[in-house]
Amino acid sequence: MAATSFLIFISFLSLAAPRSLSAASPYLSPATFFKNYERMLSTFKIFIYAPQKPFNYTATPSSSLHAALLHSPFLTADADEAHLFFIPFPPDISTRSLARLVRELRWNFPFWNRTLGADHFFVHPSGIDFSADRNILELKKNSVQISIFPTVSGLFIPHKDVTFLPHAPPSLPHAPRNGTAEFLGYLKWDGKTEKELVEDLKSDGEFAIESQPSDHLGRVKSSKFCVFLYNGGVSWLPEAMAHGCVPAVIVDRPIQDLPLMDVLRWGEMAVLVGPAAGASGLKRLLRGVKEEDYGRMRRSCASAAHHLRWNAEAQPYDAFHMLIYQLWLRRHTVRYARREPPNLES
Repeated sequence: MAATSFLIFISFLSLAAPRSLSAASPYLSPATFFKNYERMLSTFKIFIYAPQKPFNYTATPSSSLHAALLHSPFLTADADEAHLFFIPFPPDISTRSLARLVRELRWNFPFWNRTLGADHFFVHPSGIDFSADRNILELKKNSVQISIFPTVSGLFIPHKDVTFLPHAPPSLPHAPRNGTAEFLGYLKWDGKTEKELVEDLKSDGEFAIESQPSDHLGRVKSSKFCVFLYNGGVSWLPEAMAHGCVPAVIVDRPIQDLPLMDVLRWGEMAVLVGPAAGASGLKRLLRGVKEEDYGRMRRSCASAAHHLRWNAEAQPYDAFHMLIYQLWLRRHTVRYARREPPNLES
């Protein structure tokens, strides 16, 4: 069918845990995840470099991560016991200043040179680009970059870098809906992304398209699917999932930067759709999801939503802890052995 020709299947998203573990488990491997999470809580340590020039974070997820880390048991003042090293810098740092920062780490501390930065991480909301400068190149290639989803293709290195979602106002989870949803799909539009597709959807009464909704939460609760344009605003994704509105992401390429890709079975929680077939193709595809599969997706979404939510104070398994867990999974690095000078007296 034409509708299925634009569905983007991502093979690595299908590495799901056996169905016998849970009919609606959002995890790739539940047993491994919960065991490793507990190990992380009791053993993981992070050392934060003190900025040579103090700066103030703006009200971004970067500031939330930094503040939460400062008040967490993961922080250590003993660099020798640290598994990873956090390099804080302002998001608007210039290329020259960033190169100088890494160069000073190389000169003034012993840790960078042990791994060429592979046990270091940094936060940059949009991601940094490659550079001819040796220092930035090592930072980009070796250190773990934390950026905000979605990250521009080319600025994100899969399996090394991680993403997290920007803040969204929290709302209480909604009990599973009974009866028939009012809308097949709901899109909170930014007014510019995928204009042609959105204009077509506006003419279909089964879709609610609003730029400034007066009752955003009501639309979420009354829709089967919440439609997200990959580059058009995804901050309310956890809210949609918590209220049982299954995400349908419009994207023209395989997604490699989904948050928590090491943990969650996104293929069981979201529909990934290409824009080429337009509104009619999207409608056929969403209508083609079997009710049994849809119910399982809704339950998985509700189970996973709290992992993507930032709290004023960090809570177990919330976005802060899951971001730390992603770093914990990347703590294994090849450390270069220190060569001692030969003993000339022996």
